[in-house]
Amino acid sequence: MTSTGRFLLATLCGFVLAGIVHITVVLAIPYLSDHDALARARATLSNDTSVLIHSARTGAPPEAAESWLPPQDPATAIGICAYDLDDGPVRISAETGPLFQSLSVHGRGGAFYAITDQAAVRGNIELVIMTRRQFDEALANADEDERNRDVRIVAPGREGYVVVRVLSALPSQQAMANQAARSVSCTIESEEE
Repeated sequence: MTSTGRFLLATLCGFVLAGIVHITVVLAIPYLSDHDALARARATLSNDTSVLIHSARTGAPPEAAESWLPPQDPATAIGICAYDLDDGPVRISAETGPLFQSLSVHGRGGAFYAITDQAAVRGNIELVIMTRRQFDEALANADEDERNRDVRIVAPGREGYVVVRVLSALPSQQAMANQAARSVSCTIESEEE
């Protein structure tokens, strides 16, 4: 093999190795980070309602909120609540109103379910997040009316968080958006139900 061939082979091997290292590091960051979204959301585990982490505001000083997010749309209020399914299934309840509202459910690997206020039934969004075992038990023990009442979501892992986003189209709606983002109920259901 000539020196040019060895050089090209060594260069190609270097690029392949660099690519493998780069992909490994990028994929490992969420698992190695102490301050990822899930770790920060764990502080809300003891709350029964969502915590405002970004308040809707334009031109005014921000309302008190735990803002650890990068800059967000000033017209959007964002709330968050964490869950741990070891304690039982978690019921997420949100009352909808005139403002656009969305809920997204996140696990360690990212978002796995999302819904908007357009899917609300009689002004309410009701979700029950559960493990596969909890889902199977609930399905076996539920009657027909109960099966049709809940939107049941099987989570890929036992820990996660729910993000609530409420859009205030006008400055006069900002206080209403902030209140809606912090008033979503996140409660643990007993396993006997």
